[in-house]
Amino acid sequence: MTTKTDQDVFRADQLVANRAMVLVIDIQEKLLPLIRNPEMVVTGARKLLDGSHIFALPVLATEQYPKGIGRTVSPVLNSARQCGAKLLEKGAFSAWAEPGVREAMLAIDRPQVILTGIETHVCVQQAALDLVSRDYDVYVCADAVGSRTDLDHGTALKRMRCAGVFVTTVESVLFELCRRCDAPEFKQMLEIIKR
Repeated sequence: MTTKTDQDVFRADQLVANRAMVLVIDIQEKLLPLIRNPEMVVTGARKLLDGSHIFALPVLATEQYPKGIGRTVSPVLNSARQCGAKLLEKGAFSAWAEPGVREAMLAIDRPQVILTGIETHVCVQQAALDLVSRDYDVYVCADAVGSRTDLDHGTALKRMRCAGVFVTTVESVLFELCRRCDAPEFKQMLEIIKR
């Protein structure tokens, strides 16, 4: 009897815990209050990070010019620290265009990147488009990214989708990583989702 390999079991577009990483983009003190639905972004980011901890996903978090825009907001930073996130400063809008971030991503060496952060139409979109063009599978959690206007947010999600980015939600990501109701992580994951 032959055994099935991961390739036989998983779809090409399916998130797999040992192939995925999380990139948190610029959820910072002075920018967050300007964002539409900031509570949704913070809640989504925290759930994603807490889920990342359960599924042992590597996490990177960026801060755009923190001297001027401030640090990562404490609820997100606390969740990021819980999962051992590496915090990196950047000047480039695209995280991939920042040498230190790019080197950290290459060192992690995972082909799937899950994005959360702000702003959807600037730093998130530029990172997503750069990553897709380098053959990463990119998943943007629509409920964990935000912009100052609904138009910018919605337009960016459409553009990313057209470019091959998977636009999804935090809950969908966590269930996809878990895969089964009898998985050891399921109950912990469910607690995060119910919060």
